[in-house]
Amino acid sequence: MNQPATPLAPTEISLHRKSRLLEIAFSDGFRFKYPCEYLRVFAASSEGQGKGQPVHGKEKVEIVHLEPRGDTALQLAFDDGCTADYAWTRLHELGVNYAQHWHAYVQELDARGLKRVQGGAAGADGKVTIELLYFIDLAKIAGRDTERVSIPATVTDVQTLLAWLRKRGDAWAEAFADDRVQLTVNKHFAEPFTLIEQGDEVALVPRQK
Repeated sequence: MNQPATPLAPTEISLHRKSRLLEIAFSDGFRFKYPCEYLRVFAASSEGQGKGQPVHGKEKVEIVHLEPRGDTALQLAFDDGCTADYAWTRLHELGVNYAQHWHAYVQELDARGLKRVQGGAAGADGKVTIELLYFIDLAKIAGRDTERVSIPATVTDVQTLLAWLRKRGDAWAEAFADDRVQLTVNKHFAEPFTLIEQGDEVALVPRQK
């Protein structure tokens, strides 16, 4: 006689507000980090912003509240007023098939001439400018304590910021390795996926050996 399949259940749920990511670990060992934008545009209750159009312009959307709905679902409330319930099985599927779903979504936006971004992601000059604060040995390598820089479009989070800084030379490549430096963004400890955005203050401190 076949045993019934064990229902999927979350073992850990974390909302990373600065990075706009919802992290869920499941009982089958899978762990996913969902961008808030991804969950918003794939919300079961989402309605197009025009007849037949996909939801768009949600790049900056945030989750403001989350609450389990019994043992089978999670309710998410977004800062644009949308509230939707997601079955755990649906969230698991969205995690497993993230790349395929997102690629199809972006292709549909392109085909319809729609944009993900509403605007406001850059300064008045069209560039994303941040303030870098260097401490101890990093200040010696940088030759200054602070630096205001315009970052390229490829720099979107802590991980890509460090990769960009390492391109400045051999000394930078060594001192700014992922395991050699610790960052705060706007005075909050940052993770590799923490977003870097217009006007952020990023402090870089050598890790103690």
